[in-house]
Amino acid sequence: MSFLSRQIDKQLAAYQRELMEIHYQEVETMYRQMRGWRHDYRNHIQAMKAYAASGDMEAVKSYLDQLDTDLNTVDTVIKTGNSMADAILNSKISLARSKKIPVNITACIPVKLNMSELDLCVILGNLFDNAIDASMGLPEEKRMIRVYMDIKNTQLYISFTNFTAGKKMAKAGKIFRTTKGTGHGFGLVRIDNIISRLDGYLSRSSEDGAFTTEILIPQQ
Repeated sequence: MSFLSRQIDKQLAAYQRELMEIHYQEVETMYRQMRGWRHDYRNHIQAMKAYAASGDMEAVKSYLDQLDTDLNTVDTVIKTGNSMADAILNSKISLARSKKIPVNITACIPVKLNMSELDLCVILGNLFDNAIDASMGLPEEKRMIRVYMDIKNTQLYISFTNFTAGKKMAKAGKIFRTTKGTGHGFGLVRIDNIISRLDGYLSRSSEDGAFTTEILIPQQ
């Protein structure tokens, strides 16, 4: 192995460790918020009982509205059937919402996957991060991320689409060029390497107004 190859491998390994740390921090933050809300549940009930006992129904309504808003920020909105996918997708949905990016997602994984949780985390985490970063360049009313995951025959199908600034992205060879600088390219390389190792299929397309990544990973 050449010196350059070893350096690239070291950089990829460092990037992977950083990526995993970020993902797990996001997941832990989400579940910490959920645990905190559940811990306060009895106090919320007592407060609303006190308002109701005094006949202050407007205060009860206002309190319920506040709780509804609070719960929506930590609610587990996606249950795919795979715990790692649930953790990553829900943490990224929460992150996207905090950045005013709507997410339209349909995801179902009814079988045990023939791939590691690490690989699944790297793929989903990078795809979502890329979509979020691209969306931030758009006005809020034009932002949207669409995600679809399902088992098609004997393959896991993953599709991510995000709207872009309206310009078709340029390719450098087989890779779409990134403007995010050092580090971001490693995410794309990691995905490509994983898909190749798993004998899967990957397609990236950039049409005016949207960027789509489609992945097929054999499960038998």
